[in-house]
Amino acid sequence: MFPPQEFMNIRTAFAPGQFRRSPLFLLGFFVFTAVAAWKVSGYIISENNQNLIYVAGAILGGAIVVMTLNNWRNGLYVFLIWLLFEDFPRKYMGNNMAIYFAKDFLAAVLYLSFFMAYRRKHVSFFRPPFLVPLLLFIWFGVMQVFNPASNTLVYGLLGVKVFFYYMPLLFVGYALLNSEAELRRFFHVNIVLVLIIASLGIAQSILGHTFLNPEIMADDIRALSTNYRVSPISGLVSYRPTSIFVSTGRFGDFLVVSLQLILGFTGYLLLRRRKGRNIAFLALAVVFGGILLGVARGVLLWGAGSVIISAAAFVWGAPRHQQGAIRAFRTLQRSALGLIVAVALLFLVFPDALASRLAFYSETLSPGSSTGELGYRAWDYPIQNFLKAFSYPRWPYGYGIGTNTLGTQYVARIFKAKPMGVGVESGYGALIVEMGVGGLLLWLVMSLAIVFSAWRVVKKLKGSPWFPLAFMIFWYAFLLLFPITFAGMQPYQDFVLNAYLWLLLGILFRLPKLALSTQYAPSVPTTPSPRFWIR
Repeated sequence: MFPPQEFMNIRTAFAPGQFRRSPLFLLGFFVFTAVAAWKVSGYIISENNQNLIYVAGAILGGAIVVMTLNNWRNGLYVFLIWLLFEDFPRKYMGNNMAIYFAKDFLAAVLYLSFFMAYRRKHVSFFRPPFLVPLLLFIWFGVMQVFNPASNTLVYGLLGVKVFFYYMPLLFVGYALLNSEAELRRFFHVNIVLVLIIASLGIAQSILGHTFLNPEIMADDIRALSTNYRVSPISGLVSYRPTSIFVSTGRFGDFLVVSLQLILGFTGYLLLRRRKGRNIAFLALAVVFGGILLGVARGVLLWGAGSVIISAAAFVWGAPRHQQGAIRAFRTLQRSALGLIVAVALLFLVFPDALASRLAFYSETLSPGSSTGELGYRAWDYPIQNFLKAFSYPRWPYGYGIGTNTLGTQYVARIFKAKPMGVGVESGYGALIVEMGVGGLLLWLVMSLAIVFSAWRVVKKLKGSPWFPLAFMIFWYAFLLLFPITFAGMQPYQDFVLNAYLWLLLGILFRLPKLALSTQYAPSVPTTPSPRFWIR
């Protein structure tokens, strides 16, 4: 053991400020810089652009880590931006798995920074009302990693990552909202991201798969980005856009959560604040245009249903005074006007593109069409896949978490794992295949607890400007956990929908305290958080 005085001398010598001034540090820094410069110059001379991109990414990643550790709020926005744009560089770099897992590294740094802020008592914390069902499902899922029927533990680790890794965003979202300024900043940043991604998707639906996609794509994702739909009667061909993502499915999932965000924020703005309404209505029109041109029937039906449900909910939850009811009706009128304008512009500017999409929807979704598939795709097909799960002999206890999960093809390829050869498309059926009947029951208990807890918050905020936000977050959680998951587990396992689910739930449970702190008074400028770079 060091004597106290000697120990203090060592601590002083290795303090950050002293360490940076030491000759050893200066020498090491000089050697590192010289070696890095030599390597980079070699890449430049040999025109090795891919390695140059890796070097630039490493430097940028280091800067992001430092920034996130200094301020977890900055890290959250960087994480969200990378979460949404990650697919774009990945498909140009041969579906590189290092890029695919970068978001998980950023999430880990965010969690670490948030935990350090919590230890310093700089953030608010809460106990979710559904904590016990949530922990029970997590415990059962972790136990399923060691299911003896699974070929490898890697499948189990994949399942744990997909199901549970973004759940801590629940606490991050709760702590994020310490003022109305933070709430508006969060939604404004997301609206800008929505406008960029949805607009690029609309452009790609017109220009075709050669736009926003490399000429040569990796085998794993080539079919996902070159997907076309043919109308069964008219024969019209429609391209399914991917925008910046690697698949049209992920772009459609993004449009689903974007619509919920924008509808809720638009209702809040009309009841609470004038500034920012125009960009919200513009985003609503762009998202609806992206949904129409996306040639995804499920996304169209979920979107149309969300608009109808939100219209009825906004009227029901409007402030009781006459002015509040008038504002609620204005929200509906302007939202409807934005959707009509979006359709009219598409018809005037791109009539052929819109006509091919409308033909596909009418020929496959209309009950009177001879090629209609609405009943089969909405009910018969999911039921068939759900019942198929019981055809596997291990349906009472499953084959292990992760064995029927999004991304198993990468486990089989990278770790040379033997494919399990089991799986169904039904989400509830997938839970049975992976974790047995017990896993499905715990999922339902957890989902019911989340939805009922969220509904209590919605009722508490009825008649306030916060109601539209609260209701749309509740509605998104209900959609994702019940009907969408019943049809297929892929949407919940999509990292975009998953991360936004837990983040928005945290925001939802913070809204009552935020509303109480402002006491429904007219909004006033709030001092922004220190060192916050997004304005």
